Amino acid sequence: MCFSLRPVRRLLLIPALTGMILLLAVLAAATESSEPIHIEADRMISQEQDNSVVFLGNVDARQGDLVIRSDEMTVYYTNDDGRKKGASRVRKLVCRKNVEITQGDWLGTGERMDYYAKDRKVILSGDAKAWQGQNMVSGKTITYYLDEGRSIVEKDTTSSGRVKAVIHPEADAGN
Repeated sequence: MCFSLRPVRRLLLIPALTGMILLLAVLAAATESSEPIHIEADRMISQEQDNSVVFLGNVDARQGDLVIRSDEMTVYYTNDDGRKKGASRVRKLVCRKNVEITQGDWLGTGERMDYYAKDRKVILSGDAKAWQGQNMVSGKTITYYLDEGRSIVEKDTTSSGRVKAVIHPEADAGN
């Protein structure tokens, strides 16, 4: 990503910044990746009647170099996807409290993350922040629509808080 563009064009990079962070969360929930997902927690509760698994306490989920950490993670799945017997597919992923998503120099934080597979939508909420290197965008909620390549950052309507973005242009000897 090049930040040596003219200032007006730099603002066009903000949707890509928020979108890439939230896309990382989807990678952890997607079963299409050939890499295994490793999840560690203090406790795990399988709720077959709800087709869900809850991980509690110091949750650490990894797929390749993608890491999601939170206090609680609930994975909702479905078994009716036509795959081989015993296979399942993630339909929804909910992380609560102290959510942190990292991959390389990307970082996303918030109090909650919801991924909806059918709608192909990710919502990071509760003082949501997304960084790439030193560049940052923040608001109460960051919503990313995967198929549309569109993101929305919303402010907290109950306070005077506003949506914020900080973009550090790289030094460019040519300008």
